[in-house]
Amino acid sequence: MDQWIERYLRYLRVERNASPHTVRNYASDLGQFRDYLAEGNPNEPKIAKVDALDVRGFIARLYEREKKKASIARKLAAVRAFFKFLAREQVIASSPAAAVSSPKLEKHLPRILSEEEMNSFLDQLCRTAQAGDRAMVRDRAILELLYASGLRVSELVGLDLRSVSFDDGMVLVRGKGRKERMVPFGSKAKDALAAYLPVREKVLMESRGAGPASPALFLNARGGRLTTRSVDRLVKKYIRALGLNVKASPHSMRHAFASHLLDEGADLRAIQEMLGHESLATTQKYTQVSIKHLMEVYDKAHPKA
Repeated sequence: MDQWIERYLRYLRVERNASPHTVRNYASDLGQFRDYLAEGNPNEPKIAKVDALDVRGFIARLYEREKKKASIARKLAAVRAFFKFLAREQVIASSPAAAVSSPKLEKHLPRILSEEEMNSFLDQLCRTAQAGDRAMVRDRAILELLYASGLRVSELVGLDLRSVSFDDGMVLVRGKGRKERMVPFGSKAKDALAAYLPVREKVLMESRGAGPASPALFLNARGGRLTTRSVDRLVKKYIRALGLNVKASPHSMRHAFASHLLDEGADLRAIQEMLGHESLATTQKYTQVSIKHLMEVYDKAHPKA
């Protein structure tokens, strides 16, 4: 079983262009499933003998250990994807996990920064970055671009300098499955990026002895490409500094991007294209936040509410 798990992880890395974080999660989840199957059995589990009862038993074990429903659902999704891969490779006739139901998750509408809060937040960053601190200049460019284009954090750190067209105000993004798309960005993000480029050049000059110059748009202090975790940390740091009770992550910037466009009347399919969603249903989840916001405005403002 180990060799097939490794082949699947290689498939995720090479063919699906999955992020290192995603691959690590799949490796951990599938490793737990393998260990469960191996309990009381000195021999390596045989893939062909795994059935739906084994998968349900694994889920039951997770419930016994008081795992959160979201965590259980993620682990089941990893097992499903693994067996779907094996069926496609004709290692097994059909997936034993296909008929196993996912736990029902409670739906929570995330609290994201409003348009006013976001504008105030980014304006404050702009004023702070004008002091010339290198990290602040770079971080402001990152946050402006995240909000301006709704990029996934993996897409942002994967950008090269040549990905950005300043004349057109567009950025070439490589998304999931290595699919490319063009996404626009506005004047604020353009100004932030223009202010960052001289900082980038200085970092590259100072790191010349460390090897060939990185083509990455956003660099760390050593001249290498930023990681998704680094961006996640800096987003959390700046948003939490506001002291607001909001979800702080690069994905919350992406969520705000889509929700604010919807609030201003943007077409849902245009937002789908900019976000790089294959399915419109995935994009439609952002309408829930906008509808909630609309109802709050109605309840406060309408005389008969």
